[in-house]
Amino acid sequence: MEKFVVAIDGPAGSGKSSISKIVADTLNFTRINTGAMYRAIALEAQKRNIDLTDESKYDFLDDITVVYDNGVTKVNGEPVDNEALKGASKAASECSKLKRVRDRMLTFQRNSAIGKVLMDGRDIGTVVFPDADVKIYLDASAEERAKRRYLEIKGTPIEKPYDEILKEINDRDYEDKHRPIAPLKQADDAILIDTTSLTIDEVVNKIISLINEKLRG
Repeated sequence: MEKFVVAIDGPAGSGKSSISKIVADTLNFTRINTGAMYRAIALEAQKRNIDLTDESKYDFLDDITVVYDNGVTKVNGEPVDNEALKGASKAASECSKLKRVRDRMLTFQRNSAIGKVLMDGRDIGTVVFPDADVKIYLDASAEERAKRRYLEIKGTPIEKPYDEILKEINDRDYEDKHRPIAPLKQADDAILIDTTSLTIDEVVNKIISLINEKLRG
């Protein structure tokens, strides 16, 4: 099958994961969640009790494989618990700053792109697949993203005050956009979709329309 890549980038809470899954399922694309793949590496690093900021401690990357297969993140072929992955976001942010980690992840990501693929992350359209057939940049105000996260975890063991979540999102945005390696930014040829006042269905329909237009062309 000829390769066709859709790249969806954007900051935390912009809706990348949920929207990408719906679009991929609707169009029968293989969906790859790169954020989950980074979190899996962070969990592996934590198991080894290494300093997450010390690049020299990541020799284990040469001995593992990470894939995202039909909604399941696997390390060396073994599924990783989704709840554990959700709790590794902060650690993944530390790992993703390191060139050694990003270089290895680049191999995992590119090797996964077989056939029609939708890949979401923070540097897909700028670094991983700069020649992607369709590039989307999802965004939303920090306040809206914090509200979504607040409602998502309300009533759960990890519930937090809205103000704390908003601060975390602003801090994460700054880190992602100012990291020296593969910073978060909109690719020059990416199409911006601001999801602040849009429903999930509206965003999904916009993206599907863009993909179908490219496929027809």
